[in-house]
Amino acid sequence: MTRHARRVAFTTVVLAACVCAEPLLPARIAAQSGSAATYLTEAELMATLKETAKSAPAMHTAPVKNADHYRINVVQRTTPQGAIAHPDGTEVHHIVDGGGTLVTGGTIIRPTAAGGSGSTGATIDGGVSRHVAKGDVILIPAGTPHWYKDLDGTITYLEVRFDLPR
Repeated sequence: MTRHARRVAFTTVVLAACVCAEPLLPARIAAQSGSAATYLTEAELMATLKETAKSAPAMHTAPVKNADHYRINVVQRTTPQGAIAHPDGTEVHHIVDGGGTLVTGGTIIRPTAAGGSGSTGATIDGGVSRHVAKGDVILIPAGTPHWYKDLDGTITYLEVRFDLPR
């Protein structure tokens, strides 16, 4: 096959593909434009944080979107809370304001209260301490203990928690 013949054959195949696919384009555009994206402004999120702070002053959230296999929230902490681990949820924290000391790994130690054990005030024995601040991104694998031990005033972060397929 000559070079010219190959070019003509290639051009014919490309044009045929475009002609055959052209009826699909409006459907694809309609599907994309009909998909429901979630848009929240900073003002909306901060107003929600301010409102939820009335009932939960130590740690309050502004939900972005929560579904069966993921949770997306803006979280604001004003005081350290107890250590926690989510057995089924990997988390990403993107610090958007403030800072503090985050401890990850180790073993969660729950203080015992009179008459039983309590979950408030849980700490971590061992683990790695690291100062985190605005702009930092932290990936916390499922089952990993984590704890914002100390805060530099307050800390606000975007939390994305998702279940990974097993």
